[in-house]
Amino acid sequence: MPETTELKVFITAGDDADARARAREREAQRRSEMDREYVDRFARRMRELFPRCPPGVDLAIAQHACLKYSGRVGRSAAAKALDEQAVLLAVAAHVRHALTGYDALLAAGNERYEARREVKPRVDELLAGWRDPK
Repeated sequence: MPETTELKVFITAGDDADARARAREREAQRRSEMDREYVDRFARRMRELFPRCPPGVDLAIAQHACLKYSGRVGRSAAAKALDEQAVLLAVAAHVRHALTGYDALLAAGNERYEARREVKPRVDELLAGWRDPK
């Protein structure tokens, strides 16, 4: 039985939709791979700047800082260029939140600037220790 024009259009449209879906999937995989490579480059740059950072922390910081659509420093143009200041900001944020009482100070009702001022000496001390190549 010969195919009608309507059936041909339907089959072609279905083929196009399948092709578009496959192309979207390939593009999503490509972007995911690019993001993984970027996180790895960010972590490598962090290790250059902070050679005494505990093992594995560099990758954890990079994954957090570079999370897509997060608005975090790792998504900035400067960070994508692996700018030292951008990497420093990401590492300092991690140290502040993970290794000081900063979050507790915020939870206790302190203003952000007060809490940052309170923990800054400890953040600076830890960053200096992570930078020290000895």
